[in-house]
Amino acid sequence: MSAQPPRAWQRMLSGRRLDLLDPSPLDVEIEDIAHGLARVARWNGQTHGPHIFSVAQHSLLVEQVMAAFDAGLPTRWRMMGLLHDAPEYVIGDIISPFKAAVGDSYKSVENRILTAIHIRFSLPHQTPIAAQRLIKKADTAAAYIEATRLAGFGADEAEKFFGRPAIAMRNLEHLLEPIPSDHAEDLFLKRFQELQSDNEDPS
Repeated sequence: MSAQPPRAWQRMLSGRRLDLLDPSPLDVEIEDIAHGLARVARWNGQTHGPHIFSVAQHSLLVEQVMAAFDAGLPTRWRMMGLLHDAPEYVIGDIISPFKAAVGDSYKSVENRILTAIHIRFSLPHQTPIAAQRLIKKADTAAAYIEATRLAGFGADEAEKFFGRPAIAMRNLEHLLEPIPSDHAEDLFLKRFQELQSDNEDPS
């Protein structure tokens, strides 16, 4: 009797089953993404405050940092920024030092899931190079901000790893307060729906 292959899918609260090795866009739901990201902790939970700082909050921060760098961004780019870490709703947030140790196998799974997410929401299968660069710039800036405000890094130490972003903080402060997961989930969904509405607006 042959052994059964290991299970490669996860059941979502929506009832969907997402195959992690061969993800189908038909099994991707934004409610599952928001729910999962709101419960995944940035910095392995090593942040100040009574609540985790979630990947959902980080995603909101990155999208706003992108706009701070370039106010004229296409809505589709902002949507890709909001969803840049969306695969973590099923594979979790692995800190960069461990990602480097794991290597390409993690990145391959992550990329397949992100492609399925993009297809589900009518975004380019692969993020355009220019958008990738801006998302990476905003993601790194957000990491510096989170590191110094929430994760116990000194400014010099954070600058060594992430660089010091030339960005005004006054419009981002409200995004740096760790909040309950249900609130983070609602805010993520609301922002997604706003961007989706803007993206579908024919005007």
